[in-house]
Amino acid sequence: MKKLRIGIAGLGTVGAEVFHLLKDRIEFSVVAISAKNKSKDRGIDLSGVTWVDNPVDLALFPDIDVIVELIGGEADPAYSLVKTALYNKKNVVTANKALLAHHGVELARITEEKKCGLFYEAAVAGGIPIIKILREGFVANQISAVYGILNGTCNYILTTMERTGQDFSSALAEAQKSGYAEVDPALDVDGGDTAHKLALLTALAFGCVPDYSFIPVYGIRGITPEKICKANESGYKIKLVGRARKSQDGKIMQMVSPCLVAKSCPLAHLDSVLNGIMIEGDLIGQSFISGRGAGAKPTASAVLADLMDISRGITILPFAKPVGNLSIGRKANVSAWNEEMCPDIKPLE
Repeated sequence: MKKLRIGIAGLGTVGAEVFHLLKDRIEFSVVAISAKNKSKDRGIDLSGVTWVDNPVDLALFPDIDVIVELIGGEADPAYSLVKTALYNKKNVVTANKALLAHHGVELARITEEKKCGLFYEAAVAGGIPIIKILREGFVANQISAVYGILNGTCNYILTTMERTGQDFSSALAEAQKSGYAEVDPALDVDGGDTAHKLALLTALAFGCVPDYSFIPVYGIRGITPEKICKANESGYKIKLVGRARKSQDGKIMQMVSPCLVAKSCPLAHLDSVLNGIMIEGDLIGQSFISGRGAGAKPTASAVLADLMDISRGITILPFAKPVGNLSIGRKANVSAWNEEMCPDIKPLE
């Protein structure tokens, strides 16, 4: 097993946890790090590791094999860092779903040209190995649908509203106080985070180009305690669900929206910050996987899993096939969705 020399960009809660875990493993060596504030106390010992002010410079270090990008966001510096690293034939491990949802095809092309790897298990559903499941475990299947709860913040808010009768604003404030929601929660509660993740799952499930712009997105701001109570009385839970299905005419239908989930469906029983994904395939039938979808330890677990693959010499194309073989998605008529979706999932009117 090759000892990997690693550069880490981003030392938030996930980055600090990754650094802490890597320091105790003999197969990895953290060579350099970059973050916004060098003097911040993160509870980790950074002695002996080179500090770099500009994260993009990590991609130019000759003694770094792998860049771990944990900055986030679709724009710079994350975009330039990852692109420069790949051009310099360095493997990249990232948790950045926004970057991949918007620039995944471009970055995947570079990996093919430079013969390096782009790994992103941590980008979707935290500690749930859904990328590996779709890209490797279920590769023999013709996938017909993938859908699930992909955002822990929204699930926490909806669970709180159901259990306490609080309105959205109060439940959001509690989520922020508990550290489950950002100060600016728009990306989570308006559905954008779920849509970024769905774009990646759709690409893997159906062999198409990831395209965030193809996804109709609706968030949870309009959910009220009254709607939750009415749904419960009718045998349903309200959940924010990201869903993708191949229609009978071959179009890929995608949507992110609050849904009525039947209590008989496993997704209905995922509370608080848990994530869960349903997959339908011709050989496996229906499969369900759930677990902690966010947080420092589950996300760091996914980052380390990718690093272990790299150290073992395991490489695989980012979207499981060459970019030239990915189909161009077609935006399906959303009105057709309800005729073909799982009967356990209904639109919230």
